[in-house]
This record gives sequence, structure tokens and C-alpha cells, in this order.
Amino acid sequence: MMAGGRVHSILEYFTADDGYKCGYCKGSSSSYSNGMWAHTMSVQDYEDLIDRGWRRSGMYVYKPTMNRTCCPQYTIRCHALDFKLSKSSKKVLKKMARFLSKGEVAKGTDVEPMDSHSEDAGIDHQAVPCNSEVNVDIEKPLKIVSLEELPESAEIQENPQPDAASEKGEPGQKHASSETNVSTGSLKCTPKPGRGADPNKPPCRKAKVIRREMKLTKLLQKQQQKEMADISQHQEPSSSNPHPHPLQHHATQANKPKSLEEFISESLTPDAAHKLEVKLVPVSFDDPDFIESFNQSAALYAKYQMAVHHDSSDECNESQYTRFLCDSPLQAENPTDGPPSGYGSFHQQYWLDGKIIAVGVIDILPHCISSVYLYYDPDYAFLSLGVYSAFREIAFTTQLQKTAPSIRYYYMGFYIHSCPKMKYKGQYHPSDLLCPETYAWVPIEKCRTKLDQSKYSRLNEDINAEDENSFRDLGRVLVLYKNAVMPYSIYQRRKKGRADDEAAVRQYASLVGQTCAERMLLYRS
Repeated sequence: MMAGGRVHSILEYFTADDGYKCGYCKGSSSSYSNGMWAHTMSVQDYEDLIDRGWRRSGMYVYKPTMNRTCCPQYTIRCHALDFKLSKSSKKVLKKMARFLSKGEVAKGTDVEPMDSHSEDAGIDHQAVPCNSEVNVDIEKPLKIVSLEELPESAEIQENPQPDAASEKGEPGQKHASSETNVSTGSLKCTPKPGRGADPNKPPCRKAKVIRREMKLTKLLQKQQQKEMADISQHQEPSSSNPHPHPLQHHATQANKPKSLEEFISESLTPDAAHKLEVKLVPVSFDDPDFIESFNQSAALYAKYQMAVHHDSSDECNESQYTRFLCDSPLQAENPTDGPPSGYGSFHQQYWLDGKIIAVGVIDILPHCISSVYLYYDPDYAFLSLGVYSAFREIAFTTQLQKTAPSIRYYYMGFYIHSCPKMKYKGQYHPSDLLCPETYAWVPIEKCRTKLDQSKYSRLNEDINAEDENSFRDLGRVLVLYKNAVMPYSIYQRRKKGRADDEAAVRQYASLVGQTCAERMLLYRS
């Protein structure tokens, strides 16, 4: 719902926190979480909730109870702009390139431990409440009660990330000049006249002297190559020297590693044996591309769920597919703002030779791309589509950043250190985990030792750090009551002492944080 150009997030909070079967360790009634049904939600509110450990499944938004659940789920994000390819990553990209260009199918290929890069199966999707019995008229204009008492919306500022060290060089490191002149041919032994058979000729040199000179020459050549490599990495052409030294240019080309984008583009040549096209389709039944491909996408989802997760046909029919991967509460306040595609929920469809073989479900948010789910044709499992699609989504993030500079991160869902099939997400570098107590981002390298010792851990190393957005004032929580927006303090007076939901509202505010509590609308009946 929009009022004055602003999207109002309308939520219903569920206080029930009964344990349910864990989708990771398969423990019975051992997984716990809190949940909300989102009738509408702005992309900014959802991003702020993700940064507090929430995640959506269709219209349902949930947050694992980290210190209680059997398999703690830590929110993980990758710095897409600084992403580094590992050797195993390059193998997957080369395997895809060989298949597309030459039609080669690698025999004995190991499929990645987890078939999808973002399969967060901890929530039982069949048990997600539909909440259809509550009728919230989101099209009806809202009435603002006691506007002067409403808090001003707080601005969320993104902490700027420092530039990569490779752009500025290490502190204190001396850069070699492009004009460095090391002569490797001036090493001579000056002869003394009057010695040897002919006093006018230089004396014969011993073999060990010649070997020593050759060794010194090689060392000087290596030093020169090293200096040229340092120049290529750390010295940028300035206004006084706009044209780099030829050796510097050669060293730059020779030492520059191939980027992710280059790996991807090399496999998409016009004369390739197979044609792969990735289409970005808005998740909307008003979009003609989405409607035209819906049946094929839904059939692929059912095939994947039955083959990989052994679901019954009833568990992955079109209704379940729509509820899980097509329904989305996300709305952008300004549809023309941000990247050309806009913000919201999308399907990235992988078309191979005219048919869909994989679909990545993603949310494009103000500062990141959030991966929701991936399903693919099991007949193409040999291509490691789960890993390959993650690379494509990272590359897509860097592509969007060129037109929307605020988009810098790729969110991969949940990282579960105690679950081998979800632990692989930590292989994407550089990545951070979200501290479940302070909601600060911590490099994953600093978290592994703690998580080896305990499934649940406070990841923030600062013992004095606290949640800076912690719940403070219950009276300022915004509620929606009888189609009117009001602070909870006004709502309590209107109910005239009959409000018995204070504990639930207090719990809700503590989980979403004060900023979201003062901006989103909590539905009250």
C-alpha cells in the first residue's frame, strides 16, 4: 500500500513458536523460529529485516531463534565487487564453457554438495501459515491518527566499504618507478695489461667467475621483472605520465587474472554448439514474459522437487509453486528508481537451446541482490548449475552496480556451519556472517573457530558492542487498527485497557528493531 508515494509494510506477527521438523538435520520438533505474514512490504524494510536475520518464503517472513534451534542459521553476504575466483570455481566455469562451445560433457563430474546455492530448507513450506482468514484492505486509503505524534522516519546509512588493497597498495610499500634502469649487460672484468700470453689482450677468465656473472645477471633480470609487476599492480598513470611504460603495460596484461565476467562471456560465442541465454523476468502475473513461461517454469520446479527432494506431486503442484516462489510482498516506493529493472522479486531463467533448464529466484534490493531459491532440470546436474548460477548472480550484482552504485552485496541466504550441505557457502570470498546478538557483520574467517566450538556463537569480538537498533520505546511502535495508522500508545487508549497483546508487540519490536517498528505497520484486530 502506498500513501503519498510511500510504501507501507503491513504485517501480522505470530507469537506461536512451537518447534517443527528441521529441514537440515531432520530432527523432530527441534527447529524454532518467529514469523510474520507480509501483506505488503517495501524493499527497504525487507533489506533492513534481512540485516537482522530475517528471510522470506513467499509472503511469509521468518527469523530463526538462533540460541534455541538445532541448526543455527547465520545470514551470509558476499562482497560481489571484490569477489575472487577459486580453482574449483574456475573448473565449474570451464566445464560450462566446454559444454557450450564444443558440446563436451565431462564424465565422472562431481556434483556440488548442495544442489542449489540457496536452498534454505529449514522452514517447512507446507506449514507456513496462509492467513487467508484475515481481511486487510490494502487498497483502501489509510487514515493517519495523531500525525504529530508519529516518529520521523530514520535514514539508514550504509557503511562504505574500503577500496581493495590492490588499488592503493600496502601502506609503506615503495613503488618502483617506470623509469628504473637496470643494466644487465655492463658487468665486465677489466683486464690488466701485461698479463697472459698476449699482453694486449685481456686475461682468460676462470669458469667460476663466468658462472658467478651469469647468476648475477639472472638475479638482476628477475628483479627487473618483479619491479615491472609491482608497477602494474600499484602505479596508475598520472596526468604527468599519461602513457605507461611499454614494459609496464606488458606486465599488466601478463599478470592480470581473468575476471568472472570474462569467464562467462567466453562461453557465450555465436558459433557455440549450444546457446545459453539468461532472461530476467519480473515475478508478476501482469508481465507477459512471466505468464508465457509460467507453465514451463512450474513443470521444471515439480520435476526438480520430486527428483532432488523427493516431494510428492501434491507437494509441488502449481499452487504450492506459486505460493512459495511467485507470491512476493515486495514493492518499491518509486518503480523507476534504482537499476533499469527496478527493485522487487524476479526470476532469472536459464534458457538452453530454447528451453528453460534452471530458474534462480532473486530479490533486487537497494543495496544488494538476495538469492531466494534455485531449481533446475536434474538431467543437467553434470553442469553444476547451483554453483554456476551463483556466479551468474554475483556477476549480475556487479553489472547492476554500474547503474545503481549502492548495490554492492550478494546475499546467499543462510550459512549453517553444522550442516555440511550448507557449509559450502563459506567458500565464496570475501564473505561476512551476521552476528546474532549485535547484528554486526563479521568476516567469515574470524567466525570459523568459534563455530567449530559451538553451533551458536556471538560472532562480534567486541565484548562491549550492543545492538545499536535495539527496541526502546513500545509506545512508538506503529500499528494498523481499523484502517487507521497510530502509535501503539494511542491504540492502547482506544482499546480502553482491553489490549492484552502487549507482550506480543514487545517481542515483535525487539525482533524487527526500533527503526522498522516505527516504520512498518503491525496489524491489530
